This record gives sequence, structure tokens and C-alpha cells, in this order.
Amino acid sequence: MRRDRGMDKRFSTIPEPLWRQLEPLLPPEPPKPHGGRPRVSDRAVMGGILYRLRTGCQWRAIPREFASGPTCHRRFQEWERQGVFTKAFATLLTYYHGRRGIHWTWSALDSVIVKAPKGGTSRDRTRRTAGSWASSGTSSPTVVGSRSR
Repeated sequence: MRRDRGMDKRFSTIPEPLWRQLEPLLPPEPPKPHGGRPRVSDRAVMGGILYRLRTGCQWRAIPREFASGPTCHRRFQEWERQGVFTKAFATLLTYYHGRRGIHWTWSALDSVIVKAPKGGTSRDRTRRTAGSWASSGTSSPTVVGSRSR
């Protein structure tokens, strides 16, 4: 029988040094002229966003220890529109460069090529592989039969 021991501590909170770098980049809480529910803390939501980015889970699968998936997704969209992640990237690069040093003259590029699941579009002609034309389901019948099985 498997016991639920909770989430790995590496995922459950944002470390204090990282939070000190990120918090000033976040926009202030918008005013609530008519009251409303208390806002979920930015730190919990950012933790949920980072959890989702690190694990690749769906938004709705973010553990409740952070915030609800829809809350994390909504705040992610707001912060993305306001440029928070671009600023965070630049700030954290500068921070890392000061701590460990980045070799700016060296870089690498990696890519993956995968087949388009629905065929994609191509400007090149496709090479024929069969000896004769197959009948077409989208136009009038031409030559009957084909060599493919």
C-alpha cells in the first residue's frame, strides 16, 4: 500500500533568495472597490506556475498546496502580458552572472525535428513511391486499383 507523503519539498515553495529576486517584478494587487475574496499570495501562485513549467503537468493538475490551476493560469497570463517573465529572465541572468559567471562568447543551439501529426504543409513536390496511380476519394475516378495493400 502506497502512502501519500505529500509533495517533494523541492517543489513546495520558492526558495527565499529566488523570491527576493522575483517579488519586486510582480505588479501590485489590483484594487477591489467592492470587496471580494482575499487574493491568493503571489508567492503561492508563482510556485504553482514554476511547478507546472518544471513538471509539464496540466494547469488543473497543479497541487492545491500552491493555488488552484485556473488561478495559476489566469495569473500566468496576466503576468505574461505585463512582461513579468521577460524581466525575470533578464534579472535572473544578471544575478547568475554575478554569482557564477556566464561565458557570453559561447553558445549552443539544440533542436528536435518531429513529424507533423497531420502532415503539415510543404512547398516541395512529394516523390511518387507507387508504380501506378491510386483511385482518389476526392475527385472523379481515374485509373482503377493501386499497388498498395
